[in-house]
Amino acid sequence: MTSRTAAKAAARPAATTSTDRLARLLALVPYVVNRDSVMLGEAAAAFGVTEKQLIDDLNLLWCVELRAPDPYCPIDLSYEGGEITVAEAESIARPLRLKVDEASALLVALRMLAGIPDLDDRDALSRVIAKLESAAGAAAAVSSKVAVEVDARGGSADSARTAVGTLRDAIAAGRRVHLTYYVPARDENTERDVDPMRLLVVEGNTYLEGWCRRAEGVRLFKLDRIADLSVLDVPAEVPDDAEPIDVDAGLFRPSPQDEAVTLELSARGRWVADYYPCESVEELGEGRLRVVLRTPDARWVRGLALRLGDQGRVVAPEAVAAGVREDAARALARYGLA
Repeated sequence: MTSRTAAKAAARPAATTSTDRLARLLALVPYVVNRDSVMLGEAAAAFGVTEKQLIDDLNLLWCVELRAPDPYCPIDLSYEGGEITVAEAESIARPLRLKVDEASALLVALRMLAGIPDLDDRDALSRVIAKLESAAGAAAAVSSKVAVEVDARGGSADSARTAVGTLRDAIAAGRRVHLTYYVPARDENTERDVDPMRLLVVEGNTYLEGWCRRAEGVRLFKLDRIADLSVLDVPAEVPDDAEPIDVDAGLFRPSPQDEAVTLELSARGRWVADYYPCESVEELGEGRLRVVLRTPDARWVRGLALRLGDQGRVVAPEAVAAGVREDAARALARYGLA
């Protein structure tokens, strides 16, 4: 890493989700190995984290044992005196080999990606798939038999490719569509007539963007929440002043009226930060997180807290925390456990 690259990394905000932390852990060992040793402060600045976060990462790596072609291949890691050193890590220089299940999963994901409309660099993706199929052997045969379906709550299951194809045809023909759409915040299916505008992929998920007749505004509809879909024999009429949603900065756009709810999550509950858009995420050490969610209706947060069990708890506001305790007491009473 050059000094310019390190400066850019230092300028980035600290990675806090499980996905970001995994990427940092995978890069940390080669970073130190290439330098023989590096000071804690220097490494923390290079990865854009605090020294405390970096020490948490090192404590986790210290417990990791890599299994390579050799029966055992431990990494000897030390950070005494503020200096990080790594020894006996030669195995990470060996090219990684995908197992059959890993190659199959990768091919299935790539084929799903290839089915997305208006995809940039489709030719490059096709070449990657062809090369992987050639190298994967048995895995290619296994993955070719896998059909991935979109199964939304309360509705029938249509394949993702079929749903995308139906919506592409509706957009091309300028036709309105009718959706049965699941709204997780209210845990209910809703019926909507939508004038389609475009299909797009944001943060790995496929969405239909369109003018919703029910909401009288432009909305995004996540494909895996569409329980039923039909094309109507009615022309789509998108208002001239309807503006596409700017998704470059992500989809999290809380309203100032939304209530902020703070949760503390155990290491097993970190998945919440990956699955739900969070206003802030703070590392507490030992894998624990404090996250702030904003919601127009705190009822679904109370349901989330009940599902989490000992993996997390609501710490603020007190009214929501009290509501969770009341919900739990009622649930226990029904089973005669209160």
